[in-house]
Amino acid sequence: MPERLLQLLTTTPQSGDDLGAALGLSRVSVNALAHRLRDQGVPLAVSRAGYALEPGTPAPGLVPVSGELGRALRYFGEIDSTQNALRDWAADPQEPAPHGAVVVAERQTAGRGRRGRVWQTGTGNLVFSVLLRGPLPLASLPTLPLAAGVALHRAAGGGGLKWPNDLLDGEGRKLAGILLEAELRGEEARQAVLGIGINVTDAPEGAGTVDRYRPGVTRAGLLADVLAELERWLWAPTAEVLQAWRAASVTLGRPVRFELAEHGKMEGVARDIDMQGSLLVALPDGREVTVGAGDVELVGRLAAG
Repeated sequence: MPERLLQLLTTTPQSGDDLGAALGLSRVSVNALAHRLRDQGVPLAVSRAGYALEPGTPAPGLVPVSGELGRALRYFGEIDSTQNALRDWAADPQEPAPHGAVVVAERQTAGRGRRGRVWQTGTGNLVFSVLLRGPLPLASLPTLPLAAGVALHRAAGGGGLKWPNDLLDGEGRKLAGILLEAELRGEEARQAVLGIGINVTDAPEGAGTVDRYRPGVTRAGLLADVLAELERWLWAPTAEVLQAWRAASVTLGRPVRFELAEHGKMEGVARDIDMQGSLLVALPDGREVTVGAGDVELVGRLAAG
């Protein structure tokens, strides 16, 4: 029931009587629902003028979408995961989500990053998922997170890209992360769901925020900018994506620590990325290894920037 009220809210105050009439509820019931939304993290202002979302809230009608991505957008208070919600929407037999559909949430109870890690959400975060309808060639999947990283870097206005899926600030603190989950069928992906979490004005301990590079940025404005950049970079030629990623990288040329199943933990210097998006690492003995998946730890601190 709170979701029905949420769908009616804008940044213009509306009275409890008007909202109640639209929902078939009493003014008292509307007030109770409004407080439930606030408990879920929705930035809802309650005043004598009525009920309104705070400016900059990434809700439908408040995100200035310029392309196909985000044209269909659903906004929630608290859900388990934007990834799960978008997959459920895509599978809806009555009104399936179209290509480019977006789900945004204020809080996730089961938000996740790569390799099963938890992605913390709260005030000042922007967490959303984008549906990419296929068919998508399997060969294109490894470079999609790199393309998304380039889009994030451009929209954030600063920071650096850590292979394969993080945006860091000048002190190496995490600003944003990317998760790509694809539904495979044969030699193609029927669809993929791209999840992105950004610390906009607040962050967990040890992480950074994008407003360092874009003071005064709103979550709605940043979401619009990220979607516009994704529209540009997700379908750009691979060579162009890799060139842009290299230019923004904080991984290449640095000592890194990683683990390969056949060799265990290793260290070397990140030399380049190949056309499949894998990391090429030069070992101390002169050999070169290819890291196609997993985690890479930067050794030492980044220079402030």
